[in-house]
Amino acid sequence: MATKKKTPASKSKAKAKSGTRAPARKKTAAKKAKSSLRPPPRTKTAAARKKAPRAPAPPPPPKLAENPKARELARRIGELLLDKKASDVIILDMRGMTSYADYIVIASGESDRQVSAMAENVQVQLKQGAEPLRPISTEGLETGQWVLLDYDDVVAHLFNGEVRAFYDLDGLWADAPRVKLA
Repeated sequence: MATKKKTPASKSKAKAKSGTRAPARKKTAAKKAKSSLRPPPRTKTAAARKKAPRAPAPPPPPKLAENPKARELARRIGELLLDKKASDVIILDMRGMTSYADYIVIASGESDRQVSAMAENVQVQLKQGAEPLRPISTEGLETGQWVLLDYDDVVAHLFNGEVRAFYDLDGLWADAPRVKLA
């Protein structure tokens, strides 16, 4: 019977079975040369950091165009709402935030009837002024839950208290500058 000669592959199998590890391979000369070609990582010194040009400062925010007529109209609407005992009257400065209005007036009433009366008072008083103003659009006068009066640059939202809490326009526009009238 002929005996089989052990080959190097069969030796490694035998060692793997016995639980011992083969020694780690050494890096070849080509790999050593390749790794030595890489430059060391660059670090800036304090002097280099001082000399480096700084990025230009961001431009200041654009100045918002003043609209004194719209601001005065928003205040006038707020005062007319207070005449009808509206509660929590707020004027939001929406310049630069929306394209449809410069100011939003938000107010609450205790009942549907009061909300309708507040809206009618605003419409009648602005129509009788020195410069008669009519709203471009009105919504919700029939129900009195949420009445919207659109005077182009100023939009008034008149709510029943529960409806105002549900839609939370104050929270929606929380980042807008505001003036609280009452």
